[in-house]
Amino acid sequence: MSADDIEDTAAPLIEHLAELRNRLIWSVAAFLVAMVLCFTVWNPIFNFLTRPICDALAERGQDCGLVLIKLQEGFFVAIRISVLGGFALSFPVIGYQLWRFVAPGLYRSEKGALLPFLVASPIMFFIGAAFAYYIVLPIAFAFFLTFQQGGFEVAEGANELAAIGFQGSVEEYLSLTTKFIMAFGVCFQLPVLLTLLGKAGLVSSAGLASVRKYAIVVILIVAAVVTPPDMMSQLILFAAIYPLYEISIWLIRRIEKKREAQLRADGLWVDEDEAKE
Repeated sequence: MSADDIEDTAAPLIEHLAELRNRLIWSVAAFLVAMVLCFTVWNPIFNFLTRPICDALAERGQDCGLVLIKLQEGFFVAIRISVLGGFALSFPVIGYQLWRFVAPGLYRSEKGALLPFLVASPIMFFIGAAFAYYIVLPIAFAFFLTFQQGGFEVAEGANELAAIGFQGSVEEYLSLTTKFIMAFGVCFQLPVLLTLLGKAGLVSSAGLASVRKYAIVVILIVAAVVTPPDMMSQLILFAAIYPLYEISIWLIRRIEKKREAQLRADGLWVDEDEAKE
């Protein structure tokens, strides 16, 4: 290879690196701006996240209150909310920058195939997060609060029964709530991932259907890992994710039928039985 050839191959690489740097700068800048904005309103965001526990406590006639166990706990809670909210708020910009970096290297057909999945991914995450917030968290918190007993008031006959009451840590509550929301949001990406793999021809509807029993075991294991160690949360996550697996099989089957129809129309379809003969 001559020196001119080396320079010709090095130039596009440098251009790609420069393009990547610019896209990363825009993404990081958008994230930082969004994080600062979320830090200024971290308190209303936290109040929104505490609605499930406050409603569950109100049903039992208890006041809604969380405590700061450590002096710096409130500050780190604000930072965590700012980071998570900043990423969610800046995701459209980050996704757009990623698309602008990848799109020039794709064919028109590949762009048409990939773009719907880039749009569907945040939508499915939002649906999963909303399902966790509005459905799962109220059920889970109501279940957890049933393990309270007695009260903390000093009265006659005290010390006969150990009082168990909820005095939640702000940081611990936020960690538990965001873990629920993130777990359901990520797990709701299953149809997007499997359908994309099916579109690429890496998996088939028949193959997914044949390993259905193994998929059930894997989903149960994932539910046990990503949710708190209580059976109710794990069963709810499994009940939400397994139907998505079946929906993925249906979507891939539709893709396969369209692909087969197109190949038949082009005269390129080869029947497997005829090929064996």
